Amino acid sequence: MPKARTGAERYLNERREDTDYGLVHKAARRRIDQIDSIIRVLDQRRCHLDLSKAELARRANLRPEVIRRLFSAESPNPTLSTLVALAEALEMELAAEPLEASRAS
Repeated sequence: MPKARTGAERYLNERREDTDYGLVHKAARRRIDQIDSIIRVLDQRRCHLDLSKAELARRANLRPEVIRRLFSAESPNPTLSTLVALAEALEMELAAEPLEASRAS
């Protein structure tokens, strides 16, 4: 027997059928995926350098709880300043690249 849908689930399913909402949702999903990708790369580098989260916080001059939240939150939303500080502490550089034509749409 299928699970009963909540009011919120029904509402979101109806909204997704709206073209404008669908475009906004797709753009938001793309942003979230990009942030997740950056966080994964930074955490992989941290592990590769065998740094604890506390040590990374010290190197980046950030509070340890910022680092813990960033690497453990389900939906982190760091500031650009935080990402740059982490990249520098991990001896990395952040770079923006143009979207490929097929991914831009």
